[in-house]
Amino acid sequence: MGTPLGDFVRAKRDSIQPEVLGLPERGRRRSPGLRRLDLADRAGISVEYLTRIEQGRDRNPSVAVVNALADALSLDPAERAHLRYLAKITGGECVAHPQPAPPRREVRPSVLETLRLLEPGLALVTNRLGDILARTGSYEAVMGGTGLLDAEVPNLTRYVFTDPRARDLFADWDTVADEQAFDLWLGPSVENSEWFTAELAPVAGADFTRRMNRHVVPARGVLRLRHPSGPELRLRRETLDITEDAQQLVVLLPADEETAGAVERLRRPPRLRAIS
Repeated sequence: MGTPLGDFVRAKRDSIQPEVLGLPERGRRRSPGLRRLDLADRAGISVEYLTRIEQGRDRNPSVAVVNALADALSLDPAERAHLRYLAKITGGECVAHPQPAPPRREVRPSVLETLRLLEPGLALVTNRLGDILARTGSYEAVMGGTGLLDAEVPNLTRYVFTDPRARDLFADWDTVADEQAFDLWLGPSVENSEWFTAELAPVAGADFTRRMNRHVVPARGVLRLRHPSGPELRLRRETLDITEDAQQLVVLLPADEETAGAVERLRRPPRLRAIS
């Protein structure tokens, strides 16, 4: 049985063409991407050791080996961070509780006060599982009617993979789906992620499982929303980690004047007029 670390290394190796790294073409091969021999040579390890890592038979590669693999695969900073994280959880260093459990959902008063200071902006407090733990009134007004906030505990990941309205709302649904699947690897803890994944997988289907196993590190560009009321919103995302609570404060900023105007109209409901 494989491991998240082995799956990621193998997925990255399969996605790299030898010529990109300046390696010679060695003729036809049965699978795409970089050969194990080439990757092992670049990383300074044996093919047999690389095979053990990819197949999950070696769960504790050293920091030097992890860094060598990152160099050999030409990983960008986000991918390097993900590789280090997968090496840590594969080795079992992060496991703190024997049973998976749902995460804490309390938001500290000081964080709630910070959120209030961001009104009338669009902002929310979330965790890596996608739980929306708190939000500004403006965020609630703009997202009303999308179905995202209908649940007692709204969850963006569950909404993306199980609510048909999500595919209409997110203009770049595939990218958003990759983002939400990737974030499950990051917490708030390994146990929470296992609990949530086990809960979501039966209802989200094979597409969710496939994205979890691909380990695609998302670029997180401009978020495009096709709002039910008509306008397309283009929003930049600024994310601040609340490390102590394994939560995040996310602020959504209009990326252009058209979006700014549309957001202003959405968060200000039309005034009622008296009919004489």
